[in-house]
Amino acid sequence: MSSSVTSTEFAIFASGCFWGTEHIFVKHFPPAKGVLRTSVGYTGGRTDVENPDYGDVRSGATEHAEAVRLEFDPARVSYADLVEFFYRTHDPTTVDRQGGDVGTQYRSAIFTTTPEQAATAQRVTEEVQAKHFTPKGTTIVTKIDAAGPWWEAETYHQMYLFKNPTGYQCPTHRLHW
Repeated sequence: MSSSVTSTEFAIFASGCFWGTEHIFVKHFPPAKGVLRTSVGYTGGRTDVENPDYGDVRSGATEHAEAVRLEFDPARVSYADLVEFFYRTHDPTTVDRQGGDVGTQYRSAIFTTTPEQAATAQRVTEEVQAKHFTPKGTTIVTKIDAAGPWWEAETYHQMYLFKNPTGYQCPTHRLHW
């Protein structure tokens, strides 16, 4: 039996500081569990801004989100499972913030790459809302948008918390259930 992957897909999530978002996905979905590669970067911003850098995005002026792009093997992990995990690992009920990080760059968003992903993201969002948030009287504010241009972040941001284990991590980046 061959262990090679014949087809991969991409999932793009924003849930605050991209360091913590990448870190928690990599810890819980190593390649054997389906996430083959990750990169952090910027997406969902103003269309007149090309190739933004960290300073531009951090200022909030470009309206880009800090996000993680996962290349995954759908034979090992479903897109629906990744969406559900995304909701488990941050607070999707706050507009443009995670913990002390405030601004559009820290928003909760799912950037879909296909109509099937959009439908799945909407279905899973409704299921998670009903099961985990409606009973608490809170509402998911996560935006589900079609993915636009992806701008990879600077090299030092990639796998940042693995290279800097004592680096800043947003306190919302943990398993909530």
